[in-house]
Amino acid sequence: MGLFKFFKNVSREMKKVSWPKGRELTSYTITVITTVVFIAVFFTLIDLGITQILYLFE
Repeated sequence: MGLFKFFKNVSREMKKVSWPKGRELTSYTITVITTVVFIAVFFTLIDLGITQILYLFE
């Protein structure tokens, strides 16, 4: 009985969600992908820099 009530509440709450429209979704997706790529490149460069510094002191 508890599981049925849980899914009923989930269904009720999902109807209240404001889903993004197509243009918003595209904008958010581009923002997320750009941020992830930027962070990946940033940390790759930091890692390469630290690796080079460590090789200097070997």
